[in-house]
Amino acid sequence: MKALVRILAVVTVALALPLTYAGAASADVPEGWSNPDDVSFLHALLVLGGIPLLVIVLLALLVYVPSIVRGESVAPAGARSDDEWFGGRRDADKAIEAKKADTTDETGGASGSW
Repeated sequence: MKALVRILAVVTVALALPLTYAGAASADVPEGWSNPDDVSFLHALLVLGGIPLLVIVLLALLVYVPSIVRGESVAPAGARSDDEWFGGRRDADKAIEAKKADTTDETGGASGSW
């Protein structure tokens, strides 16, 4: 019974709370405030899309131009490094060499045994 009352209370609050906020959203502009003109679509597009895009391009230039001026490669392939195994077996090189020396001419399959 307590669970049912709790569920009904949560559902009631969840449905009533958004309705109380909608009343303030439909309020008129106060008397002392100005009533600004509507903003055109092009102006909104330039402000909301153009300015962030300009900031992104400017930041990219600030990051890449010094490297390009020094003659460094900015391609992602230029940042490759050799793989490293931290905390691996101490005899890993010996185990790899032993496996290479132990190979026979097996063909196909997973080379499983029963």
